[in-house]
Amino acid sequence: MSDKRASSRGGLARKRRRTPTPLLGANKGRRLQEILEDFVTTSEPGERLPSERELASRHGVARMTVRGAIDQLVRDGRVHRVQGQGTFVSEPRIAQSASLTSFSEDMAARGMVPSSIVLAQEVVPSVSAVALALELPEGEPIVRIERIRQGDGDPIALERSHLPARRFRGLDQVPLSDRSLYQVLHDEFGCELGTSEQRIAAVALSDAEAHLLHTASDTPALRIERVTRDTERSPVEFVRSVYRGDRFELHTEQHRASTRTSSHGSVTPSRSHLGAGP
Repeated sequence: MSDKRASSRGGLARKRRRTPTPLLGANKGRRLQEILEDFVTTSEPGERLPSERELASRHGVARMTVRGAIDQLVRDGRVHRVQGQGTFVSEPRIAQSASLTSFSEDMAARGMVPSSIVLAQEVVPSVSAVALALELPEGEPIVRIERIRQGDGDPIALERSHLPARRFRGLDQVPLSDRSLYQVLHDEFGCELGTSEQRIAAVALSDAEAHLLHTASDTPALRIERVTRDTERSPVEFVRSVYRGDRFELHTEQHRASTRTSSHGSVTPSRSHLGAGP
């Protein structure tokens, strides 16, 4: 009798191991989100997610819960839907390092081929905001360069660079479709870059920006304004960029700021700047 009972228990255990374990706890949606995020992280781009029906059955949750979890991954740019085919893991975002590197260097470091579509490259009078950033008199001629930046032919960013025309004479005639602007400044103008300061904000793409970047209007994006200086601290470039939020992210390394107490007893934190180039 005892052998029969043991055999019965063993068969039940084997059956239980084959049955998907429903999610336990009040917040099943949060747990399912973590499971799907882990699936995406460990999968190759283009891999298909299980269907909503399959996920609901496997984890013992409602299809509405599954749909909500997948919707969040779509909003985060980690997966995308293809009508009539399913949901697939998206290409990973391009990470911008905290060091002063060019867009071309960032692409090459990830095994991608950088390129640009040059929309404008001309000498124009500087408007007040650009002149202020470059520490020039308003109206001083600048080289204005507008480019769509691409990785493996996929539009990732729209960049509008402004540089002093007096310092970089002839830059408006230099081909930039397959060259790094920073490399050109170094090789042809002897410019050694030193630091950059940038402001970053989360925005939604305008209709015009979305059209140029081959994505939908109101797609989340990062808007970056940056001033790059040479090793003598002179402004070299003022750039306004818009990066697709589904293809781009920022990686930074942060350190605890050193502090000192002033004579009035207040605490003054040290400042740090992060920069990256086009």
